Amino acid sequence: MTGAAPLTTRVSTKGQIILPKAIRQHRRWEPGTRLIVEDTPEGVLLKPAPLFAPTRPADVFGSLAAKGPPKTLDEMDASILAEAQRRHARD
Repeated sequence: MTGAAPLTTRVSTKGQIILPKAIRQHRRWEPGTRLIVEDTPEGVLLKPAPLFAPTRPADVFGSLAAKGPPKTLDEMDASILAEAQRRHARD
């Protein structure tokens, strides 16, 4: 993308612009991509909006209640191994 002639576009009567296809492809911005628009001293900056709002562990801690006694590390390791073997057997 660098080194090429500058790409141009126009502002429509509705205030819309079309980003050149080369930029959309380079950034992997598909139709429906949400962008953050920032006014900077150098111009307008477009950044992809995060898919999820930022959260802290304290915001979600305890959101899924556990049922039954806690699992031991050996039980967790055995479950992970069993699931990996199950998934591998599918392929």
